[in-house]
Amino acid sequence: MQSIPVDTSRLGVLRCAVAPEPKIADFETKQVKKDRDGNTIYTVGVTVRQQGRRVSVIEIAVPGEPKGIAEGTEVRVTGMEAFAWAMGDRHGISFRAAAITPAPAPSTTSAGAAGKGGGA
Repeated sequence: MQSIPVDTSRLGVLRCAVAPEPKIADFETKQVKKDRDGNTIYTVGVTVRQQGRRVSVIEIAVPGEPKGIAEGTEVRVTGMEAFAWAMGDRHGISFRAAAITPAPAPSTTSAGAAGKGGGA
């Protein structure tokens, strides 16, 4: 399977739509999926909205539990890759990332406050 790097800076605002959940490898035994290093793989539903376009939801797999991520949280995705897959007559694109973290809070600047209220 060929991986395709994804430039997340071109995806617009990314927000958690479904909080992190362990990925299930076997639904009968409820065994969770692990990576080569033994880390549990988690999936996070993320909304993607580029300027002027409708919202899409993608599911991203990530090793280890992302901390500080809840529904509605703006997130940053690091090292995202896309994979095309096919199984019989089914096909699609899956996504994985090295990490998903909360986006830094917007900083407040004194320039915005300077133009308000004061005058001579």
